[in-house]
Amino acid sequence: MDPNVVPRILLLGRPGSRAHEIVQKFAEIGANVHSVMTFDEALAAMRESAFDVVISDQGDFLALERAAVNQQSAMILENIGQGVCIVHPSGRLVWANPKMRSYPEDMIAQVCGICVKTFGTSGADSGSEGKSSFGFNNGQSRSAHHRARRVSITSPRDEHFEVTITPVLNSRGEVMQIAAVVWDVTHNRRLQKKIDAIDLAGRELVRLDAETTAGMNVEERISLLEQKILRYMHDLLHFDNFAVLLIDKKTNRLDFVLQHGMIPRSRDYEIIASPEGNGISGYVAATGRSYICHDTSKDPRYLPGLESAKSSLTVPLRLHDKIIGVFNIESDREAAFNEEDRQYAEILAGYIAIALNILDLLIVERNDWTGRLAEDVLGEIAGPLNDIITEAQTLMEEYIGNDDLRHRLSAICDHVTEIKEKVREVARPRGGILGRRTGTTVDPLLKGKHILVADDEETIRETIAGVLRKAGADVETACDGAAAIEELQHHPYDLLLADIRMPHKNGYEVYAAAKEGNPDIAVILMTGFGYDPNHSIVRAKKEGLSAVLFKPFKVEQLIAEIRGAFAVGKA
Repeated sequence: MDPNVVPRILLLGRPGSRAHEIVQKFAEIGANVHSVMTFDEALAAMRESAFDVVISDQGDFLALERAAVNQQSAMILENIGQGVCIVHPSGRLVWANPKMRSYPEDMIAQVCGICVKTFGTSGADSGSEGKSSFGFNNGQSRSAHHRARRVSITSPRDEHFEVTITPVLNSRGEVMQIAAVVWDVTHNRRLQKKIDAIDLAGRELVRLDAETTAGMNVEERISLLEQKILRYMHDLLHFDNFAVLLIDKKTNRLDFVLQHGMIPRSRDYEIIASPEGNGISGYVAATGRSYICHDTSKDPRYLPGLESAKSSLTVPLRLHDKIIGVFNIESDREAAFNEEDRQYAEILAGYIAIALNILDLLIVERNDWTGRLAEDVLGEIAGPLNDIITEAQTLMEEYIGNDDLRHRLSAICDHVTEIKEKVREVARPRGGILGRRTGTTVDPLLKGKHILVADDEETIRETIAGVLRKAGADVETACDGAAAIEELQHHPYDLLLADIRMPHKNGYEVYAAAKEGNPDIAVILMTGFGYDPNHSIVRAKKEGLSAVLFKPFKVEQLIAEIRGAFAVGKA
């Protein structure tokens, strides 16, 4: 016994008894002794306090021991986390612990009904003391009939319970009473139902076979997957803002593949799969550990993804035990995610990883097939295309002095060369999802620049605008000179690309209006075959024109001239 602990002793006995003599010795060493005279007082004291030692005369000891055990059992039943009750075979509730009494009355009645149906007397009066006795006419043993049964019940409020029912038998095998233990499994059932729903959604998510996506290009397939994820996110997890990032194996960088609701600048983050200095996504990708950010304003790892994000959940994308990326969900509410959400998101993320892998394989397969086809086509058309170029060059030599015809023939040669390059581009090997944007790399010098493209030919106008947008520029277009001047008067631009021959206002007039509003604006004028009836190029060159592009021109020429114009302006 610990010398620092004062023992507590309960004494049941009258003064002068042998028990009193023993307790006197304990009192001399400082024990805390509580004396009672009667059996009932002893039970009451044991209910109120815990004792280290109980001393009584031999005649009272066995009865006191049994009473103590019964009392301890009663205390356990009173405080146990499950509902426990005793039901008469007629269906009358005999006794119930506090947990059982806390359940709704209709649920208690349902439990009593199941007890009667399983082991009770049919049609017995609830006030009678009738007994249920099973005859064994069907050949089953008494033990088989009286074995405990387990059933599941559901309340009208969609609450779920597991009930274990056990008969209490007398010596003749008659059911005297029925004991029932009731577990509330509502939370577990709802959790399982949600997991099953996510599992079903995941199975639907990975159905991206070639037949399902036949006729779709790469971006359409990506969009299909994005819409599926969004629907399951909304219906099952009740969140709408997410991003899927994949690890580029060559650079270890995380690249955005799918997203919904995130701010545009989130795509510009340079995130490496590293635990430090690369936000939550970098941490999760590097460690493989899910991460719940309860308050974005207090988490130093958080990088803004949603405009008004207050909390986020990020889980790894695993494929064959390897981390291939991350799945990030954001909310405009603080502490919107809990451990259950983490579990759900991890299950869904597993299916997203499989779906992305299937899609990646389909893209690679399609690119390989397209490349082989392009090589075959190039082999077939290379001869005729070379003949066209040779014939055009021969005609150019014969028509020296006819500049207009020579320019037209030169344009034909350029177009034929461009056709061959386009076919070669298709034939070049490409990667999967991360390689689908090959040729559309953002140019750091053009990124974020405001550019106005003015040309009355829609094809040229939109083609140039598309190229510059892919390079990272913010592009607007104008279909004639007057529309271009109006745009310049209402919006600031870093660069103007304008054809010299347009309706309403010519190239020089547009150039002059641009310089009047912003002397620092870079201007590039475009012309076909050197055609310049209003001498726009000559006049503009004297006043600081950045460059001239002669149609038709290649994308490389366009980008090179624009980069040169910005570089000069920066210098």
